[in-house]
Amino acid sequence: MNKRKGQVWVFDDNVDTDQILPGYAMAEDFSGLARYAMAGSKQADFAVRVQPGDIIVAGKNFGCGSSREQAPVALQAAGVSLIIAESFARIFRRNAINIGLPVLVAELRPHVQNGDRIAANLEQGIVSTADREVAAQALSANVLATINAGGLINRVRQELGISKD
Repeated sequence: MNKRKGQVWVFDDNVDTDQILPGYAMAEDFSGLARYAMAGSKQADFAVRVQPGDIIVAGKNFGCGSSREQAPVALQAAGVSLIIAESFARIFRRNAINIGLPVLVAELRPHVQNGDRIAANLEQGIVSTADREVAAQALSANVLATINAGGLINRVRQELGISKD
């Protein structure tokens, strides 16, 4: 559960929440957000081309802008299994972890391009490309527990012995 493999989608620095999920999609129910994922970005066809397990690789300040929690929800619903960036906006990072979407900090963008396949070990903080291993900030035991539970609400339910029903 602490490993992810997938095809890479490369994005620039300062990808804000309006690019991740444009404002006009905010009226959608959570179940319909996937079709708007990255619609405001330079790769506006992302939502129709992304495959389950795909991985976003970006530069600095991914998820900046508003605190809209729907942005990571849209990415996860579209099939994104991991986001790797040089840095994240604090609230985006927290929102992603809270829904069970892992985020790793690493300088990977210079080593990959769209369509490459990579593997990441979340616990060890290692990302493997076709020709190298890149160090990432390993996720803490607390964050991993939240990710593995499927998000913060699920983790609290598990810890309290409350079923989802």
